[in-house]
Amino acid sequence: MSESRRAVILVSGGLDSTTVLALARSQGYACYTLSFDYGQRHRAELLAAERVSAALGDVEHKVVNLNLDSIGGSALTDTAIAVPEEETEGIPITYVPARNTVFLSIALGWAEVLGANNIFIGVNAVDYSGYPDCRPEYIASFEAMANLATKAGVEGNRITIHTPLMDMGKGQIIAAGLALGVDYSLTVSCYQATEDGLACGKCDSCRLRRQGFQDAGVPDPTRYL
Repeated sequence: MSESRRAVILVSGGLDSTTVLALARSQGYACYTLSFDYGQRHRAELLAAERVSAALGDVEHKVVNLNLDSIGGSALTDTAIAVPEEETEGIPITYVPARNTVFLSIALGWAEVLGANNIFIGVNAVDYSGYPDCRPEYIASFEAMANLATKAGVEGNRITIHTPLMDMGKGQIIAAGLALGVDYSLTVSCYQATEDGLACGKCDSCRLRRQGFQDAGVPDPTRYL
C-alpha cells in the first residue's frame, strides 16, 4: 500500500465518524482508526468505535488515553454538570474545550509516523450542535498549521484534512452510509449513553440523530432507554 493512500480516521463510535470511515474506505484508503479515552461520561462510544472499525475493515485501531476531565469545563467531561435535555442558545455546555484541536494534533502525529498524508474527521456545519471547532474556517486553519509545523509538510509531503460531511445534513449522511453498507446499530451517539450503549433519547445528539433517520426515511436502529 502506497503511503499516500494511508489515512488516519478519527472515529468516535458515532454516526458521523462511522460514515466518514466508510467513505474513506470506499475511496481506496487504508484506514488507521483513532479514538480517544478522554474522560468522557459516554464511554460506551469507545466500544462502538472498536466495533465499527472492525466491521468496516480498518488496518489498525488505536485508542489514546487523555485526561480532559482533569480540566473539565464541559458536561461531557464533568459529571457535576448536567447534560442538557432541552435546546439551548449559543454554544452548548456539551462543547469540550479544545477537543478537536487536541484530537487532530495527535492524529497529525500518528499520520507522520505512518507516512500518511491524509486525515479524516467527521465534523459537520449543518446539523450539529454549534461547536466552533466544527467550522470549515477552523479546519482550513488547522491544515495550514499542520503543513507549517511538521517534518512532512516542510519536506513537501502535504497533509490534507478531509471533512466529507461538512456540508451534509444528517439525513444525507445516513443515506450515504447506508449506500456503503454501514450498520448504524453498531454506533452510539448519545451524550449520556449507559454502559450497554442505551441512548437517553433526550440530549442534543440523540435529537439530531433521530431527526436524521426520519429525514432519510429509514427506521432508527438506536436502542433507547
